[in-house]
Amino acid sequence: MNNRDERIVTGAIQSEDIDSETTLRPKWISEYIGQDKAKNKLKIFIQAAKERQEPLDHVLLFGPPG
Repeated sequence: MNNRDERIVTGAIQSEDIDSETTLRPKWISEYIGQDKAKNKLKIFIQAAKERQEPLDHVLLFGPPG
């Protein structure tokens, strides 16, 4: 199987991937479950950047999975 067109796995975005991405990933901070302290801090960072009319500074989100 040397032909790349015959591969089942590909890095290209598929239409079925787009549908599941939009339904699985939260669009708003309020849609995330748990981590209330982290969400509140992130909201403050975002609001402050909006008021300064500047992009949000780099934010590293780190922690155990789950």
